Amino acid sequence: MVDVGGGVWGLMVIIGPIILGAILLWAVLHNRVSRREEQRTEEATRRMYDAQNEDDTRREG
Repeated sequence: MVDVGGGVWGLMVIIGPIILGAILLWAVLHNRVSRREEQRTEEATRRMYDAQNEDDTRREG
């Protein structure tokens, strides 16, 4: 009796990591944040911290 499943398994072992690597590469390349977006996020965080600080100062004083 001939084992046909071995050929399919071997193909999956070779092609599977190639597909996985391609997906990981695509995810890394498309997950980058532009400098403009990063600056906007940093500024929004700074404003939020300033507003929280003002609120805390008002409550304490």
